[in-house]
Amino acid sequence: MLVSVVNMKLTGRNIASLREARGISVRDLQEMLGIATPQAIYKWQRGETLPTIENLAALACILSVSMEEILSVECRKTNS
Repeated sequence: MLVSVVNMKLTGRNIASLREARGISVRDLQEMLGIATPQAIYKWQRGETLPTIENLAALACILSVSMEEILSVECRKTNS
């Protein structure tokens, strides 16, 4: 059986590179998303956590990409 798994490290790299390619600072992104502190964004970029679905949808709009372009999803085989 195959299951899909989000690769958090690669997703974080995607967020960082897409943000940088558009010339958006972490602080700018923080303000656009209405997040109190930038720590959440830094954690996303390091692959420690993932954005909520609401923040992911907002990121896609801000970065002019689809959510699929932000997320790095891998299919893995399970032992079932």
